[in-house]
Amino acid sequence: MKKLFVQFIKFGLVGVTNTVVFLTVYYVLLHFGVHYLAANFIGFAISVINAFILSGRFVFKNSETPAPIRLAKVYAAYGFTFLLSTATLFVMVDLIGISQYIAPLLNMCFTVPINFLVNKFWAFR
Repeated sequence: MKKLFVQFIKFGLVGVTNTVVFLTVYYVLLHFGVHYLAANFIGFAISVINAFILSGRFVFKNSETPAPIRLAKVYAAYGFTFLLSTATLFVMVDLIGISQYIAPLLNMCFTVPINFLVNKFWAFR
């Protein structure tokens, strides 16, 4: 159980850097007039590469699965939560009226734990 907790903490630290990458791309694109859903997708695509590299090096080091297969699984894992977060982003911004700058932060409250579990038990297995 301690190993799982340590991995979750490491995943969280990697997630912080991943969040910085995502939000930087997202906010820069918003600044240049890109629609928030397009900015969300582009930020997602770039941040998943970051997550794959850092998670493979620091969190789930002992995977025997070849790197191209792991990358495909990581995109699939994050793809699931991307679809979920995009739907909730739309609901929060367009239907509820939450700021497009705050909504992505709220999404992370549930996508981070989901991503950890899927990456731990499937993508990097």
